[in-house]
Amino acid sequence: MWCSPRTVALPGLLLVATFAAACATSRTVPGPVPHPAGSAARGRTRVSGRALVRTALAFEGTPYRAAGSDPSGFDCSGLVQYVFAQHGVAVPRTVQSQFRAGHAIGAGRIEPGDLVFFRVNARDVSHVGIAVGRGRFVHAPSHRGTVRVESLDAPYWATRYAGARRVIG
Repeated sequence: MWCSPRTVALPGLLLVATFAAACATSRTVPGPVPHPAGSAARGRTRVSGRALVRTALAFEGTPYRAAGSDPSGFDCSGLVQYVFAQHGVAVPRTVQSQFRAGHAIGAGRIEPGDLVFFRVNARDVSHVGIAVGRGRFVHAPSHRGTVRVESLDAPYWATRYAGARRVIG
């Protein structure tokens, strides 16, 4: 089923959103938090990393879909953008833009809700996930996969690790 984009006007703000509630899905997904888009990013609302992780983990098993940004299928940056939006935090859409969001943190300071980046197919960052704690992250891997949790220490990911960013807090 196609979820059509809608334009919503709020005082001083024009939003284009896809209303996924009308889409058929076999799983229960968390509903949006009732905050204006981006309000947490401007400091009006505190969002916990653990809350972001709970939302991201609710999508485990969701299929990968190229350019996917809703519960019918996600690519890596689409998952990140969708999860953060559910908590009123606006993040950019692409991996490269997300890599410039927030501020850089060292690998030893990664907390749940931080973004972790990898160089998979290129010199530049090309993959992103959300840290869940205990050296693990949730992400939407390649076209053969589904949203899942993996270890940052796994040889594949450890050799491709490119850095971490904190967008909240």
